[in-house]
Amino acid sequence: MFRCFPCCCKSEEVRKSFKKNKIDQKQRSTLASFVERISFKSSNSGKQIITDEILKLGGNGNIASKTFTFRELATATKNFKPECLVGEGGFGRVYKGFIDNLNQVVAVKQLDRNGLQGNREFLVEVLMLSLLHHQNLVNLIGYCADGEQRILVYEYMALGSLEDHLLDVPPNRQPLDWGTRMKIAQGAARGLEYLHDKASPPVIYRDFKASNILLDEDYNPKLSDFGLAKLGPTGDKSHVSTRVMGTYGYCAPEYAMTGQLTTMSDVYSFGVVFLEIITGRRAIDTSKPTDEQNLVTWAQPLFKDKNKFTLMADPRLEGNFPVKGLYQALAVAAMCLQEEASTRPLITDVVTALEYLSIPKNENDEETPKDTPKSQCTDRISSEDVRSNCDGTSEKHSNVEANEL
Repeated sequence: MFRCFPCCCKSEEVRKSFKKNKIDQKQRSTLASFVERISFKSSNSGKQIITDEILKLGGNGNIASKTFTFRELATATKNFKPECLVGEGGFGRVYKGFIDNLNQVVAVKQLDRNGLQGNREFLVEVLMLSLLHHQNLVNLIGYCADGEQRILVYEYMALGSLEDHLLDVPPNRQPLDWGTRMKIAQGAARGLEYLHDKASPPVIYRDFKASNILLDEDYNPKLSDFGLAKLGPTGDKSHVSTRVMGTYGYCAPEYAMTGQLTTMSDVYSFGVVFLEIITGRRAIDTSKPTDEQNLVTWAQPLFKDKNKFTLMADPRLEGNFPVKGLYQALAVAAMCLQEEASTRPLITDVVTALEYLSIPKNENDEETPKDTPKSQCTDRISSEDVRSNCDGTSEKHSNVEANEL
């Protein structure tokens, strides 16, 4: 009478195994069906190569982002009415919307079919943001790929981009104060740190700029627009070779010249944005005199003259910044902007330095009573450090100690 039990147990194991295989197959088909819906002008092998590469990041093939219909997003944005428009660029337009069944305010990016962001970038962005999650990366809620429509749905970032508050400041708006600038720089650096050090293999962002740093209502930054992101080198490889992409003025010189991409390319771009944060100037500004149009070129000779350091601060700050903090921030920017990639600091070391710079200071330029051991990380920075980094006399910073920053 009891002999049937082993048979029953075996049957139960088979049933569970079959169920697990069915779930795994469903998860794989989820990714496959998503990729299949994205039509490429090039061969289908192109999108499969992209998919296979990105899946090295991990995951089980399941796309966590929600699929929306065009009708749903048209309803959410009131048929993409102009009053819902919150941004526009070469990629298309961004609308503020509300998804009823999620009870959530969202940002809806409708890609221009003839714009700068094509099917490849759309595919990369959906896959990347489905596999990468961090408090300093924007959250992708879902996407729409109905027919020729290419639409991305993100969490809504109430304060827009860093560019809006730093470089496109209307006369009636207060400029960002020094503390907020350092807070934004630190958070953005943490986003890069996650991509470079926590993701495996590392991810090279490739388009780090003020317009791609979004801010929530508390000025917490999140990196957005991952269409140009690229998996970094693995094993004994020192770089990945790729077509030069990105924004003029932010690209690292070695990448622009050779197409050889490393995480240090992102560090250079961070240096450009950090210099924008400090100075309030654009990376490229053709409205200025010829010798001031390129921010890095303008800054290099000033880095070498300590009497001009305070002149580099954004005049809209009206002198409301810690002088020592300014010198230290300029030193970090100068190290990130080294011509030779191997002499730039790792983004982890930059984060450590910025943790100190973002600590509120009192009127005497000292730390507030809430002191931390990390305060030593930039203690040794001086005007000499800024000048030596720009003269090319600094030692290599590929593995910089915290107190050297």
